[in-house]
Amino acid sequence: MEATTAPANAQAESSLGFFGQVNRMFDEAAAHTDHARGVLHQIRACDNIVRMEFPIKRDDGTIQVVRGYRGEHSHHMQPTKGGIRYAPSVNVDEVMALSALMSYKCAIVDVPFGGAKGGVCIDARNYSQAELERITRRYTFELARKDYIGPGTDVPAPDYGTGEREMAWIMDTFNQIGDEDLNALACVTGKPVGQGGVRGRTEATGQGVYYGIREACSYEEDMRRLGLEPGLEGKDVVIQGLGNVGYHAARILEQGNANIIGIAEIEGAIYDPSGLSVDDVVAYREENGSIHGFPGVRNIDTSAKALELPCDILVPAALEGVITTENAPSIQATIVAEAANGPITTQADEILKEKTMMIIPDVYLNAGGVTVSYFEWLRNLSHVRHGRMSRRFEERNAERILRAVDELTAEDFNEELMGRLVEQVSFGAGERDLVRAGLEDTMTHAYGEIREIREEKNVDMRTAAFISAIDKIAGSYEQMGIFP
Repeated sequence: MEATTAPANAQAESSLGFFGQVNRMFDEAAAHTDHARGVLHQIRACDNIVRMEFPIKRDDGTIQVVRGYRGEHSHHMQPTKGGIRYAPSVNVDEVMALSALMSYKCAIVDVPFGGAKGGVCIDARNYSQAELERITRRYTFELARKDYIGPGTDVPAPDYGTGEREMAWIMDTFNQIGDEDLNALACVTGKPVGQGGVRGRTEATGQGVYYGIREACSYEEDMRRLGLEPGLEGKDVVIQGLGNVGYHAARILEQGNANIIGIAEIEGAIYDPSGLSVDDVVAYREENGSIHGFPGVRNIDTSAKALELPCDILVPAALEGVITTENAPSIQATIVAEAANGPITTQADEILKEKTMMIIPDVYLNAGGVTVSYFEWLRNLSHVRHGRMSRRFEERNAERILRAVDELTAEDFNEELMGRLVEQVSFGAGERDLVRAGLEDTMTHAYGEIREIREEKNVDMRTAAFISAIDKIAGSYEQMGIFP
């Protein structure tokens, strides 16, 4: 029986598709709401999607036709917002699914964007920098020509295979071909700081993952139910993926006194129950081209096998669909923290629900990137760096308070001690400090809302997160007068 069930389930997963899996999660949550069927249908539907094909000249003089996509899932808030990924797997189904997740993600963390997503069907590793620039600029031109980019229309961001460099090319191209001179910087986020980016954006998604996991582990009742002690300290963590999200999440979790016992990358994985230094592993991989062979660890042949390691917290931070019906029964983690988009298929999710396990859903947990992108967008529109007008005032005000306290203390409270206190305490928040504080507050507040829904409706965390999103998007439509 088991031999025939697994392939059948795998076939069902494949036929359902990524967007179908997202919609299945939506439908499960929608059943716990009282919104009209038409409202739910509108929230669920993908509003716009465009496919484009354009030629680019390779460095050897040959012409290649490249395919790209951009989807805008929901216009309940504008502009729409979502990353651009460069990957051979990019297709209509993936773009629709990821744009839908962006809509729900933004709603959950109260970021006033509709969801969007885009991609170009290439493996960026097979192209030179000059070729990537030509592809990015032409893709931007196609988006602009179809009105799929602009500060108040649709604002892209980095995703798998793209980064600050590509975002700078997009901004520059939009600025050259458009007439949005004053606010052109806000047409895209994730830019270099010197070109309108915000400090803290690079590590934002990983930082948000840390805040979300830390918040989940802070509830004593929930941790006792799972057989764990409250707090992050000493918890064994396995990370799959050392890209931007996985690296920063792992590094910050390590700084928070979690114990990183397993790290997986495309070439395989390493395991050491006594703990790994994330930066040492990254440095070793840069020097040797692989994490295999890192001193004093056990090598694991495949990245997928690392998902089955015994641990307190498993953080899949690579691509979607890595936990399926085939490996879900072997997952030994107590908490699965979805740092990637859609790492667990819906069928695998049902299997994991049978275990004594908590799943912190992607639709909440990796919202740090879009949250800080929102801060960058606001900065570009306001044309003022966060903290520029208040930092010096905050420093002086803290110093005045300390000086006043000094006057009321004993005589042995001398000037030298006072100077050290002033240096330690009287500082104004810089942009990175403000960004992190805003991100921490956002992730903490959103988790509390989701947990409250979970307790009230007796559902799992994923369903509770979707309920939160549905309620908020439906409320936006009602305020617009579309569904009175």
